[in-house]
Amino acid sequence: MDFIALIIVIILLIIIVSIVAFYIGVYNRFMKLSNAASATLGQIRVALRKRLDLISSLVESVGSYAKFEKETLENITRLRALIGSSSPEEVIKAERETRDILSRLLAVVERYPELKTAEVVKKLMDTSREIEDEIARHRYTYNNIVQEYNTMVDTIPSKFIALIHGFKKLPYLEVGGEEIERRPSLTFYGETSAR
Repeated sequence: MDFIALIIVIILLIIIVSIVAFYIGVYNRFMKLSNAASATLGQIRVALRKRLDLISSLVESVGSYAKFEKETLENITRLRALIGSSSPEEVIKAERETRDILSRLLAVVERYPELKTAEVVKKLMDTSREIEDEIARHRYTYNNIVQEYNTMVDTIPSKFIALIHGFKKLPYLEVGGEEIERRPSLTFYGETSAR
């Protein structure tokens, strides 16, 4: 009888240890994904700051050709401050606003042929293409991480661990309809952009 009791105790211990190990593994996976999402969001913030720096440089380069309202420069400063500690929703808003400002600046450049051929403007355009690609890559990575995290929140048995610890779904970084599929046009008439 003692031998059977010992086997039952060992089986129960194995089951308990397996459940605890599974629980810890799922919890740690949630934490790894959450931290990866935060880190990737930080990289997106850095890329958006680069875009704002580029916009500031473009404003300086085209300033003698067109008057930029004080509001544009104030928006750049406001967005730079907003990006520092922004939530995913604020990142989406900042991304849209910086995209609009950049598009307006590019429209000014388009109107002045001498700007299109200026070496500094060409370099800024090349840098802008690189920044746009960087933002798109980081957004893609972030959304993939969020998808895996949210799937764990929705599926059993990890759903129970999410409920116990209050893990909520993370928001995707969706810029919006067509905006997410295209970056601001960085080409001039007769020129093609490497996409």
